[in-house]
Parts: sequence; structure tokens; C-alpha cells
Amino acid sequence: MTIILSTLNARYAHASLGLRYLLANMGPLQAQTQLQEFVIGAKTTDLVEKLLAWQKPGEKLIIGLGVYIWNVEESTRLVALLKRVAPEVVVILGGPEVSHETSDQEIIRLADFVVTGWGEITFPELCKQIIHGPQPLMKIHAGVQAKLDELALPYSLYSDDDIKNRTLYVEASRGCPFKCEFCLSALDKTAWPFEIDRFLAEMEALHARGARLFKFVDRTFNLNIKTSLKIMQFFLDKLEANPEDPVFAHFEVVPDHLPDALKEGIQKFPSGSLQFEIGIQSFNPEVQARISRKQNNEKAAENISWLCQHSSAHLHVDLIAGLPGETVESFALGFNRLYALQPHEIQFGILKRLRGTPIIRHTAEYGLVFDPYPPYTILANKDVPFAEMQKLIRFARYWDLVANSGRFTHTLPAILGELPFENFMDLSDWIYAKTDATHRIALDRLANLVSKWLQEERGMSVAQVLAIVSSDYAGDAKHKQGAEKALAAKLAEASNAAKTATAKATPQRQSRHLAA
Repeated sequence: MTIILSTLNARYAHASLGLRYLLANMGPLQAQTQLQEFVIGAKTTDLVEKLLAWQKPGEKLIIGLGVYIWNVEESTRLVALLKRVAPEVVVILGGPEVSHETSDQEIIRLADFVVTGWGEITFPELCKQIIHGPQPLMKIHAGVQAKLDELALPYSLYSDDDIKNRTLYVEASRGCPFKCEFCLSALDKTAWPFEIDRFLAEMEALHARGARLFKFVDRTFNLNIKTSLKIMQFFLDKLEANPEDPVFAHFEVVPDHLPDALKEGIQKFPSGSLQFEIGIQSFNPEVQARISRKQNNEKAAENISWLCQHSSAHLHVDLIAGLPGETVESFALGFNRLYALQPHEIQFGILKRLRGTPIIRHTAEYGLVFDPYPPYTILANKDVPFAEMQKLIRFARYWDLVANSGRFTHTLPAILGELPFENFMDLSDWIYAKTDATHRIALDRLANLVSKWLQEERGMSVAQVLAIVSSDYAGDAKHKQGAEKALAAKLAEASNAAKTATAKATPQRQSRHLAA
């Protein structure tokens, strides 16, 4: 019997770490187990055809499917079609989306078995029972949490093609000691580290094979400073030995825990080699207490400011709109406070109700209303009505296009002025009124819209707008008409050539920030 480990990734560049962990820990069944990754947006019948191509005549097929918030709808269609054309195929589900609230999900009803939580021990054992008996009686199987030093590590299962073309996800620890109620990690009891020398030996092997981009999925990379320093030194050694062949590392860090020893290590990284994702989520102490988030706001702000001023690390700092008790006004204060610290990107997120997270306990008191369909985005609460929440969602989208894209670096200060949130909300409302769209806005059209807003709403002259916008991105006039075409032509004429990235390992989006 053949076993297929499959999932629908959000994009091709994302290689599934979870599937590779399962494959590495299949034991005697590994020889008959295969990986088959897909990307969301593919035709369901094509996926079914490719999966069934693994089925040998006269034998059954086991398909283990990783289900996440971004792929659950397409995965449901996939399982439904599989069961329609090949009902003998055994489908086992796993992943965070099917690990909680299992009684009301259509995909669980369609599947044969579900493994909730950790799968490295339970999934192979379930496959053994299906193949050799006795047949499992229960549909839902709670995953047994493995001891990390007993797990086979998956990194050798990244193919040469993965190393060449995809982001490599790695983890030096699992779990999280914090209890932020919007996050599934709130259910963890603590964080568990992998043995550091064993882990670094795996990173050494990946690097020797050509890996240069490492994205750590650890929820709290800088909790254990000794371990953090050891990992950072690994990358510093690679950078020093081969400065012309740089590595790039991405870490998620706790914002209010940055001791001097860690700062000293961070300062040694050159531009384009180090990226931090920092979760602020809210600067409102009452909201933080309500969602069980412990954070020293003053220390967090101080550390972000230090990183911006004294290191070359690229900073993605997260805020979440829609948290219980957070008004638009208090969110605006937090946004403006964070913008003043000048991180490279502010990741403006909207609260989502992930299955199993404790945030749902505030539903009645704060009137939380969530979309019943993935990704379960909040639609309204007692402080932010539906129309206002829609405006925040559009703000987040336009912010990503204008601010986080790195293509309007010189123009952004002119847009934001002294009141970043308020002024960008004005721009957001204006763009939506003009376009009735938040997606499929071509870059040249966006540049023209920003230019028009600066003239019509901020009173800037055409010459002033040309001087600012043309230093960023002028756009392409060939698809424009009338006055819009004339402005685009002027901008294009004044435009500078695109700037090159500073290091080949640096992700493209960060490169635009560094080149600005």
C-alpha cells in the first residue's frame, strides 16, 4: 500500500515542513511513503488525478492531507472529489485547521480519519493499523506529543530543487510560553527546544548543499539567549567566511526581551542578512490584559527603536485590528506610535478566529462577529461596526501595496505627514471611492492614484508630486487615457531606473526597502 503525504501550500515558494517531519518519522513505512505538494488555486480534478496516479493496481492508497486555514476550502473540495471517484482511498487529515472543533467540519465528515495536534508518532501508527490491522475503530485520534530528541529531523528531505527555489522552514524549538488568546500557541504549556548542536549540524548540512535562505518558525526565538546567540553565530560564521555568498535568516522575536549580549550579536549582521518579525499586536494595556498578552510596551518600543537605529536588521512589526475593546481611536494611537519608531514594515493584520483559540470567550461581552468562512476574519464588534471594520480591512490592503511594498519610500512621508493613521485612512477611502477595488490595481495605476490624491487632497503641485513620486516609481503610461495618461507619461519620463538588490539571498520585497 502506498502512502501519500500531501497539502496545498499557499504558494510554490513555501515548502511544507510538517509533511517532511511526517515523512522523516514514518519508520519502516518510509520506503512506501511519498510527498506530493500542490499550490492553492489549482484545478481540483487535476489534483485528484495526480494523487490517484500513485495508486497501484489491486491495492489501496492512503492519503495524509495537511489542512490549514488557507487551504481548507480547497482541501474540502479535494476530499469530496476523491471520495466520489475513488471511495476506497483512505484519507487521513491533520493540521491546525482540523485539530479543534472537529464535530462541525464538512471535511472531517468526508474523511476517514483525523489526527489532531502532533502527528509524528500517531500518523505512522495509524497507517500501520490500516495496513496490518487491527483496523482503527475511532475516527478522531489525538496526536501523541513526541519528545523532541526522539524525533527524526526532516531537513535532509528538502530536495535540491527546494533548496534552489523555495523558502526553507526550520525550527530550533516548538511551542510558546505565552498565552495570547488570538493565537493557537496559547494552548501550549511552554516552549520545547531541540538539542542545539544536533539542530546546527542539520543547518550545516543544508548550507553545504547550497541553502542560503532560512526562515525560523519558532514562536519565541529570543527566549533562551544562549541558544539564540549560538544560532546567530552560526550565520555570522557563514557570512564572515563567504561575504560574497551571503545567507539570510528570519526570526520571530519577543519585542521586550533584547539583552545587551543579543544586541551585540545583532549588530554584527550586514544589511540584507537578518530579518525580525516582531509582534506588538496592540499598544493598549487594557486590551493586552484582556487577551492575556504580557508585554512591557516601553521596553518593546525602546528595543524596536534601537534595532532601527543601531542594527541592519530588517523589521516586520505586527499590529492586529479588531481585538476586543480596541477602538479605532486607540488602534490609531498605537499605529502612530509604532510608525514613529520607523520599522521597515508595519504588518497590519485583522483579527481572525482560529479554531481552538481562547479569543472566542469574549464574543458575548464585546460583540465579536466573525466571518463563518475561512480565514474567519472579524466583521464587527461592539466598538467597531461592520462599515468601520471594512475600512480598516481596506486600509490594511492599501498599506501593503503602498507602504510595505517598498515602492513608495520617498512618497510615503508626504502621504502620512504628522498623523500617519488618519492621513493614510483618508488616502485609503479616496482610492476605494475612485476604484471600488482593493486588488488587481496595477502599479502604474496606483502611482497615478497616489499622485492625484497628493494634488487634489493635499494641495501639492504637479512639480512637487513629480519630484517625489518619480524618485520611487513612475509607472507605465501605455495603458492610460487622457489626463491620467499625460501624468503617467511625465512620471515615466522622470523615473529612475530600478535599483538592484544588495544581496542575492535577500528576499525581493526586502531588497526594495534596502535599495530605497
